[in-house]
Amino acid sequence: MLFIAIGVILIFVFQTNKIIDAKKFIYDVEPYFRFMMESDYKFLLTVKYKGDIDVEKLYQQRVRNGIVGILCMILIFLSNLTFVNILISFIVGFALFKMPYMQLKNYYKANLHYINLMLPYYLKSLEILIQHYTVPIALSKSIETAPDVFKPGLVRLISKIESGDQTVDPYMDFAKEYPVRDSMRMMRLLYRLGLGSQESKQEQLMMFSRTISSLQNKAREQKYKERLEKMENKTMMMLMCTGGGILFLLMVSMMMMMNI
Repeated sequence: MLFIAIGVILIFVFQTNKIIDAKKFIYDVEPYFRFMMESDYKFLLTVKYKGDIDVEKLYQQRVRNGIVGILCMILIFLSNLTFVNILISFIVGFALFKMPYMQLKNYYKANLHYINLMLPYYLKSLEILIQHYTVPIALSKSIETAPDVFKPGLVRLISKIESGDQTVDPYMDFAKEYPVRDSMRMMRLLYRLGLGSQESKQEQLMMFSRTISSLQNKAREQKYKERLEKMENKTMMMLMCTGGGILFLLMVSMMMMMNI
């Protein structure tokens, strides 16, 4: 503990007197850790923070946390610095480095599940608007009533369409941003619906409606399955608690009888 206290005091003194600059050190070494950046890291940040992010700054914070974790563990093991302890220090540092990424992954998975359940209901409301308006206008009008999770993507989609992009790309970008079951297929159908003539619009709209109904049925089945699993888990917990309680009471009774 004495070594740790001395080390912390020295680092604090050096940092205060500008003998060492921790921020500059992290900034200088960060490029050497660039190869460790995950391929989907920027995408996951965009999903969580809706584009208002500084990827470099957040990655530097991860590198800093990892390095600080390694140094702290080495200081703790300084009086007994073996290969195993050094290995443990690096494992702890790597875990601290990876933790923010894993949190982003978990957030994305939870968000994706919610999107998967909500998309059919949003598309159903959009279908009603398309019956009275063109697809771009219907998309624009749907923003107010759309679930919050879709609003940033819809704003970007409409912005691209209004800027003159008449290709399928804006629709595909939206589908990639919300890569749930059948999102690509639904966006292609929506794009074709926007291109179709007034004569063929009714037929395409019926196809769009049938597909949405199928997705809604799947979403309802998924909700029912999840509710059933929750009930089963609660029932199992109740049975285990009841069984454990009865077993505990029997053991207490037996011990009391043995003492008598």
